[in-house]
Amino acid sequence: SGVVLGFLIGLVCVYLTMPQSKYSFLKLPRNLQDLQILRDNLEIYTSDYTVQVLVGYSLVYVFMQTFMIPGTVFMSLLAGALFGVFKGMALVVSTATAGASSCFFLSKLIGRPLIFSLWPDKLVFFQDQLGSVNFCRPRFYELYAVKVASPIVDVSYHIFFLATFIGLIPAAFVTVRAGIALGELQSLGDLYDFSSMPTLFLIGVLSVTPTLISKKKA
Repeated sequence: SGVVLGFLIGLVCVYLTMPQSKYSFLKLPRNLQDLQILRDNLEIYTSDYTVQVLVGYSLVYVFMQTFMIPGTVFMSLLAGALFGVFKGMALVVSTATAGASSCFFLSKLIGRPLIFSLWPDKLVFFQDQLGSVNFCRPRFYELYAVKVASPIVDVSYHIFFLATFIGLIPAAFVTVRAGIALGELQSLGDLYDFSSMPTLFLIGVLSVTPTLISKKKA
């Protein structure tokens, strides 16, 4: 309740510093049409009220990541449309990581004690299994140790933070870059076009390099 109240107070403060106008367009986009309407309206305020738009965007994105609300892909597209590739990527990766971290600590505060009281034996078993895993192998982390589960099974925050931060970069690049040409998108399937494949392939090769090196040393 305190976390939700904090986000609401932040959004109210942003709203009070904005000029008098009708803000009926302000809603979470659920499709590309909603997103284009939001982009068209926010572009008017981005140059004159940059700080307010940035703070409002960041609060919404962190809130969505904290409580795992669907639709962050549209917010990433919006970042590209409003701020460009480099600023948009920095904004998306930082806010998404902050939101994931917030979810991590909420799970540690609430979820871990609850799970331990209900299934202590199973929790200890999973903790022991994770203790023998080499976390240099990104695929394990990506599949099993995600936001809510990580603190419950004793994944340390610095591992969670680094894996989340680095893992977000490929998707952020694709969606933010696509947001620049938002008007040309017909569906979310258009995000992964042929021009983005070489970059994604390179990022994929880099992501599995630690695993290949560790196997060669073994």
